[in-house]
Amino acid sequence: MKKRQSKKQPKTGRSLGRYLLGGILVLLVGAVFTLWAVQKALVQPLAVEDEGLRFEVASGGNLSSALRDLEQRGVLKWPRLVLAYAYWQGETGIHAGEYLLPQGSNAMDLVSRLNRGDVTRYRVTLVEGWTFRQALAQVRAGRNIVQSEAGASPESAARALGFEGDSPEGWIFPDTYVYRSGTSDVDLLRQARRRMEQVLDEEWQQRERDLPYSSPYEALIMASLIEKETGLPSERSEIAGVFVRRLDRGMRLQTDPTVIYGLGDDYDGNLTRANLRQSTPYNTYVIDGLPPTPIALPGREAIRAALNPEPGDSLYFVGKGDGSHHFSSTLAEHNRAVREYQLKRRADYRSSPAEKGAE
Repeated sequence: MKKRQSKKQPKTGRSLGRYLLGGILVLLVGAVFTLWAVQKALVQPLAVEDEGLRFEVASGGNLSSALRDLEQRGVLKWPRLVLAYAYWQGETGIHAGEYLLPQGSNAMDLVSRLNRGDVTRYRVTLVEGWTFRQALAQVRAGRNIVQSEAGASPESAARALGFEGDSPEGWIFPDTYVYRSGTSDVDLLRQARRRMEQVLDEEWQQRERDLPYSSPYEALIMASLIEKETGLPSERSEIAGVFVRRLDRGMRLQTDPTVIYGLGDDYDGNLTRANLRQSTPYNTYVIDGLPPTPIALPGREAIRAALNPEPGDSLYFVGKGDGSHHFSSTLAEHNRAVREYQLKRRADYRSSPAEKGAE
């Protein structure tokens, strides 16, 4: 009887199997380590202080350079892994500007913020009744506003805005504007000018008929006078009515703010009788009709009042000392009001209403 010979696996086969198994284990370990490293790179909070991290992305920058910059600042590790994640997510876009990264943010938050352009935004408020010069100064003082050479003076800013030989007065809409870091002074003023053009056009379309204005610009001039004369918002349309009736009757407007504007730097805070007689293009005690340009930034309500004056018969008004006015239809009544409210001024006389909460 023949003995059955056992089949033995060749040594080379066993070695190959071990090598394959070892290779698979190495790959698995490498994959696990890679997943761990990726997770750590993406999920671990970045090195951000309690107050958060502010950083700037320059115009023309890309995600790769932004991540490298943050790595150099010690905020971010493994920027290449983060960049690979951004490509995988399809979030490689980036927007210029200043960013605030809160404490506890991770790399995924960072990529998302950069892709959305979630930049820090600032605000600047331009107030009704300000002049163009005051508005320019306020804009240039805004945080992270780029102070351009073109915005260095009211004259150069006017040229940059396209007012060649014309006055920019009145053409900047008073409002609160939101802007990004790196916005220039002239860019923000352009936005405010476009806003004024839009508002003026909207209100002009809703105007009453038979008004003494030959153009929207004349309505803008009138609105600036109303803005400077009005202490109480509720009186805007009534003051507009007085001015419109005076124009219709050929009477001079005789409004003090135009005199003050015409005096410019010569005005020392005290308006005298000599000032009222002084000849300037803006002195409505001397000239007929409207002054040549607006004298301030009018808001929408002042523009609306100029285009929708309140009907009535009053031709005069005088400040009562509490921010309101006494309106009169005759000169005799007006003179009595002047004696009562102006010649015998109260100790706490003011041309504007007291603020809420003020004593």
